[in-house]
Amino acid sequence: MEQYTLNDLERLTGIRSDTIRMWELRHGITSPNRTATNRRWYTGDDLRRLINISILNRTGVKISTIAGMTPEELTEKTAAVANAGIDTDILSDSLVIAMTKLDEEAVNEILLRSVISKGFEKTFSSLVFPFLHKVGVLWHTGSVIIGAEHFISNIFRRKLISAFDNFSPVITPESKRIIMFLPENEYHELGLLYYAFIIRNLGHKVLYLGQATPINAVIEVCETWNPEIIITGAHSGLSLQDTDEFILRLSQSFSDKKVLLAGFLADIAEKKKIPGFFACRTENDLKKLIK
Repeated sequence: MEQYTLNDLERLTGIRSDTIRMWELRHGITSPNRTATNRRWYTGDDLRRLINISILNRTGVKISTIAGMTPEELTEKTAAVANAGIDTDILSDSLVIAMTKLDEEAVNEILLRSVISKGFEKTFSSLVFPFLHKVGVLWHTGSVIIGAEHFISNIFRRKLISAFDNFSPVITPESKRIIMFLPENEYHELGLLYYAFIIRNLGHKVLYLGQATPINAVIEVCETWNPEIIITGAHSGLSLQDTDEFILRLSQSFSDKKVLLAGFLADIAEKKKIPGFFACRTENDLKKLIK
């Protein structure tokens, strides 16, 4: 059973905890359960109701009016607002509801509306990655179950792979050859997949090696494919047993290449200032460094 604290609700809905308590007292919008020590806890239905209330309230509907709606009316009116709008906050709130309900159809529909309005790249940069950052923080605090986080992350992953596979770049004499990989024990590849899509969209050749690639394998591939640029990164330092050793192997093996380091490794690139090594934190950094 889903259980959320008052602080969890504040993080997930954006509604301040004191506002939630006031709405409970004045309008009875939720009826929290109590622990043995008298602390409030809420169900998944409470969370989804509050997100719906937040969506309507942000569009100008008074809380007193919302409080008088039946559950069916609240859901219907919120769906109408969400389906008609492309506001990033509303789409993000809708993704939270779809994630907690494990509703794949709803996730796909939200992404489709955003892509039609904003385009694929903007959908990931302004909606998906900020959403995942929030979910990641909540997962670490125990506010989001790991199954729900994996469920929605893998939908995003499939979308990126499909976009990457279905896009055929126009190759020109200026097109560069770029190898992309993640170090051994590193499995967080959404950022790397997104960069791969952008690079292919720019008209470059991408050899995508993906998750948990041994550095010896990268060296062997480079000897055959001879890229101009190598891109790697890490979500945190936890996946690297010895970060300094990893960077040393990169610098010794690819001294004649441009190496872009993303995520946690971007800080290392700035700190060590190795010739040919560059920090890559955003898609704008990526485009400038590739160019």
